Amino acid sequence: MAFCPSCGAEVQPQAVVCVKCGVGIAATAPGAAAPAGPVSEKSWTTTLLLCIFLGGLGIHRFYTGHTIIGVVQLFTLGGCGIWTLIDFIMILTGGLKDATGKPLKK
Repeated sequence: MAFCPSCGAEVQPQAVVCVKCGVGIAATAPGAAAPAGPVSEKSWTTTLLLCIFLGGLGIHRFYTGHTIIGVVQLFTLGGCGIWTLIDFIMILTGGLKDATGKPLKK
């Protein structure tokens, strides 16, 4: 048996789509890496540029759907720049996800 790379449910080896979560299952050679899970509709490049130019206002957080954190950054000017710097590093390393937990689209 094979397993869905997204939800881990057991699927038939010839399955094209996971019955449990609906994610497409690509046929992979034995020993090959499993296909990546779902990716956000939000752009990594747009998020990075928003962080660089408007990071002190938290606009990149609003864009990725983190409204509460965006409001806090707006009123604290990005934590006096410290929070903006941390977010910038997180975006560069791929650690910042959208509000649903999906990685940003590159």
